[in-house]
This record gives sequence, C-alpha cells and structure tokens, in this order.
Amino acid sequence: MRVFVARCFGDLWAVEADRAFIHSPITGYVATRGPEIVGFAVYECTRRGFFGPTGVREDLRGQGLGAALLLPCLHSMREMGYAYAIIGGVGPAAFYEKVCGAFVIPGSEVGIYGPMFEMRSKEPV
Repeated sequence: MRVFVARCFGDLWAVEADRAFIHSPITGYVATRGPEIVGFAVYECTRRGFFGPTGVREDLRGQGLGAALLLPCLHSMREMGYAYAIIGGVGPAAFYEKVCGAFVIPGSEVGIYGPMFEMRSKEPV
C-alpha cells in the first residue's frame, strides 16, 4: 500500500497512511482492481477525528471509488463514537459536499499546524 500511495500521491501521504495500517484496529480502506491497489482512504492518522488522506488513481477518478472509500471510513468513525469527522486539507470540496454534506468550517483556512507555528515563532526562545 505504501508504494502505491508514495508513487501516486507522494511520500508525505505515504507516511501518514502508514499509520492507519499499524493501528489496531486498522483505520483505513484500500480499493483494488484485480491484484493492484487503485485507491485508499484512511482516518485517525494525523489527528483524532480527522479523515484523510485519501486518493484514487488518476485514470480511475469519477467512477465512484472515492465515495466507496470515504463512506466506510465515516461509518467506522461513527462506530468509534464520533458525531462528525474533520477532513483536513480538503482538495475537492465539491466532492465531499456532494457525497456526505461536508462544509468548510469558518476560520479553518490556516489548517491544523498554522496557528501553532505562528504562536511558537512569537514566543521567546
């Protein structure tokens, strides 16, 4: 799985997605076509209550694989007790809005790391 994610989406996503597959229980899903991996979706990797990263091989996008990966993750998160999930670093916002009614949280444009780095840079060393 790691090789697929690194090749198609980069090393940072691969490292993050790796975490899902060392959890117990595993916090991710993989889509396959025959013997090959064509997509993945993970949750609880960077932060508790966060969905992602997720990706589908570029030539197979628009065929429902993204939704088929997203929805089981959200159902699993609900089973864990979450009332909602946060999708960090949203790329295709319209996709998430259509599939699960997601919306942008006002003031979230900075992301989860931005304010921490700003605060740190203002503190005396």
